Amino acid sequence: MSAETSDLLARCTFPPAETAVDCAVSGGPDSLALLVLAAEAGCRVTAWHVDHGLRPGSADEANVVAQAAARWGAAFEARTAHCQPGPNLEARARAARYEVLPPGVLTGHTADDQAETVLLNLIRGAGPDGLAGIDPARRPLLALRRHETQALCEAVGLEPVQDPSNLDPAHRRNRIRHELLPLLCDIAQRDVVPIIARSAGLMGGIRDLLDELAAAIDPTDAKAVAEAPEPLAQMALRRWIQQETDAEHPPDAAAIERVMAVVRNEARSTEIGAGWSVTRSSQRLGLQR
Repeated sequence: MSAETSDLLARCTFPPAETAVDCAVSGGPDSLALLVLAAEAGCRVTAWHVDHGLRPGSADEANVVAQAAARWGAAFEARTAHCQPGPNLEARARAARYEVLPPGVLTGHTADDQAETVLLNLIRGAGPDGLAGIDPARRPLLALRRHETQALCEAVGLEPVQDPSNLDPAHRRNRIRHELLPLLCDIAQRDVVPIIARSAGLMGGIRDLLDELAAAIDPTDAKAVAEAPEPLAQMALRRWIQQETDAEHPPDAAAIERVMAVVRNEARSTEIGAGWSVTRSSQRLGLQR
């Protein structure tokens, strides 16, 4: 283990040495650091690169990953998942990427990504799931900072791929990264990323407890939902809607507030997005598309 990686590995959550792991490696500093640290942790690594074909020369970026994988004794797999420019590009690219990546793949999200995600979810009105941010499962670098992954690449002589889309203000995450977070740090007169990340961890624990308690509530029984403490009622509704609609994320807080109006018989139905509505007939709640 090198001096450049030993201190970082102490804050990572890789599985035991000799465990086979798949790593999503775009060629950026975070994902290259993931590859290096997984190998230094003694894991048997396969690096997976996905080309979305969104910019000229993107196919060549696979070579950066392949060379890094070979240097650290990792296997290498390349896939294509083409996306067309347009609305919701980030979400569409992520969905396409995960369709071709193996289940359980590790990603190089850092504490900075966590803070950005929590703020993104906050401004779109998310509930406990969104405020808990990124699930730490399969994110072994979540306690590291972005400047640390960049410094690691420099220390070991890797030149990461620079994605120009990370500077495009058309993407809301970029404005949070380059405008909102620096402003919050200036207002607080301190680095707010660890504070937001810590809050996300606390919210994740609260969410898990609510989840466990809400499992006793029948979410289709309007009377049972109305009589439950509201945080548990809302959690039961979130889980029911997410499972029944096969959605990637649960409904946001505003949608759940509208569903609670249906529960209280203040409305007969409400739209919850993606073409779905929650309806009430007598005491039973149902989902319609």
